[in-house]
This record gives sequence, structure tokens and C-alpha cells, in this order.
Amino acid sequence: MSAGFAAEQDSMSVDVIRKAYEATEEGFLGVVAKQWAVKPHIAAVGSCCLIGVVCDGKLYVANVGDSRAVLGKVIKATGEVNALQLSAEHNVSIESVRQEMHSLHPDDSHIVVLKHNVWRVKGIIQVSRSIGDVYLKKSEFNKEPLYTKYRLREPMKRPILSWEPSITVHDLQPDDQFLIFASDGLWEQLSNQEAVEIVQNHPRNGIARRLVKAALQEAAKKREMRYSDLNKIERGVRRHFHDDITVVVLFLDTNLLSRASSLKTPSVSIRGGGITLPKKL
Repeated sequence: MSAGFAAEQDSMSVDVIRKAYEATEEGFLGVVAKQWAVKPHIAAVGSCCLIGVVCDGKLYVANVGDSRAVLGKVIKATGEVNALQLSAEHNVSIESVRQEMHSLHPDDSHIVVLKHNVWRVKGIIQVSRSIGDVYLKKSEFNKEPLYTKYRLREPMKRPILSWEPSITVHDLQPDDQFLIFASDGLWEQLSNQEAVEIVQNHPRNGIARRLVKAALQEAAKKREMRYSDLNKIERGVRRHFHDDITVVVLFLDTNLLSRASSLKTPSVSIRGGGITLPKKL
């Protein structure tokens, strides 16, 4: 969708990405509105959304929720790799995010609640921003026939969650080697540095799967289990042992990116290749 907006404006920018997020949110809201009468619980469905766009030598990273993008930068003198986190996370387990929620809702002392030793927005959800979850954005979707556990006790004066992404822009350098995009299930088990070292020190083929396996091995270790025993547990039950994990690793071809930046039309990299966005008609 970002590419579509970029084609319309003949450029890539922070504003283009923001508009893409807004259109995605509005599209999901439209689905909820149409389905409300027959499937009201779709109002409680939501998702984190992490994207990366490479254009004209710049890397744009946008995020809502608690997924994370980490850049692997190689130190040429030693061959070692350093991790650089490029995304901001929106999980109220982070003190600064809790402070943000309190500043946005100064009249609500229970905007963030510690429940079963876990910080949650209104005691329900850990993320403060998402796509969807309209039951915490629109009061008309926070009532019967929605499940009681999702309904607020007091009237919703303003949206509690936000769809607004945090966006960073990074000027790509020759030592920028790869990007790891992953859900919080990976980062609960591996540090940024551990993850980039795994990518740097192993073959590219199957590297995302290797990261998932490393995270699962760590989760098993924390429970004093063998990895093989953890794998035998049914997926639904395994959510008590570790969160779901999604990983994408993108390797950067700096030579290709430098050539693309010399083109007159914006070029967006896809899987290390390049496509040229069309001019406005």
C-alpha cells in the first residue's frame, strides 16, 4: 500500500507511510462496521504492523505495536556485527510508553493497570497502538453483543489505542548488512545483539528458521525443558511457554542500492531486488 501512495505522489516519505497506515486502519474499521451485526467480536481483533521500505538510499521503518526491526552493521576491521534497533515499540511494559498513556489520558488513573504482574492498557491489552482493536478506539463497538471481558465499565471519552505509527528514517551505509523484522515472541527470548550474531555467523539459507529455533531453545531452557519436548506440546498450549514468533530477514545489497539511487525515478527494494515506481499519470 505504501508503494501505491508513493506512486501517486511520485515519492516516498514519512507522510506517504503514515497515509498507508491510516488507509489500512480505515479499511479494517470498514470491515468491522459491516460485520458488527453478525460477527461483533471482530471488533476485538487487532494486529501489530511493522514495515520497512528502502528508497533512494534511505530505509524507512514504521511500527505500531511491539514488533521490532533491528539492523546488523558489520565492523570491517574485525568482521564483527553490531545491532542497531530502528523501531520504537508500543508496549506498556515499557515505562516511557506507560508515561505516554498517562499524559494522553490525564483524567483516567486506570488507563494502565498492573494485572497478574503484567502491565496492560485498561487491564486488557499490552500494546498501546495497533491496527484494528476498534473496541478500544470507537465507543460504538464497545458494548453488547461484544464479550463482557472486552467491554469497559465507564464510557469511552476518546480513543484509548492509536493506529499512528512511529517512523524512523535511516541513511543506508555500506556497512549495513541485513535487517531482522520480528514479532515480540523472538525478542522475548533473544537480545538484539544475539540475533544479529546468529545471522552474521550462519548461512543465509534458512536463517529466519534458525532464529526461531534459537528462540525456542531459549524458551525451553527457561522452563528447564528439552527443545524436543517443547516441540511436542500442542500449539495452543505452547502459548503458555512462549509467544508466537514471526521472523523475516532481509539482506541489503549496497551496490544495488547505490545504483538505484542514481535513477531519476524512486526505486523500492523488494527481496534485494528493485522495482521502479511509475510516474504520475
